[in-house]
Amino acid sequence: MADFQALSREFESEQIQIIAGSVDPIEKGREIVEKTGITYPVAYGMNSEETSQITGAYYDGGRNYIHATGFLIRPDNTVEVACYSSGPIGRFVAKDVLGLVKFYKSKMKK
Repeated sequence: MADFQALSREFESEQIQIIAGSVDPIEKGREIVEKTGITYPVAYGMNSEETSQITGAYYDGGRNYIHATGFLIRPDNTVEVACYSSGPIGRFVAKDVLGLVKFYKSKMKK
C-alpha cells in the first residue's frame, strides 16, 4: 500500500484512482493508514471468505485470510488486468501498474 502512496501524485496526474480494501478491523486499518501515511480510500472489515468468493482471491480457511489481489479497472468499470497472489509474492507493484496504464494510453492515441 505504501508503494502506491509513494506514486499517488503520478497516479492522480494520469487520472487513476487508487482504492484499497482490507479484512482488518477499523482499529488495525487506521493504524496501518497512519503508519504508512496513506491518503487514498481504504475499506476495512471486509469478510475474508465472502470477499474471496466475490473476487476470486485465494482464501486460507485455516487462518481466515485472503492473499493480496489487485485489479486494474477500465473507465467502463470492467477489469483490464487482475493479479492474484497465492503467497507472499506476486502482487501489483505501483511502478508497473503506472507503466502499464501509460502504455495502454499510448496505444489508444495511435
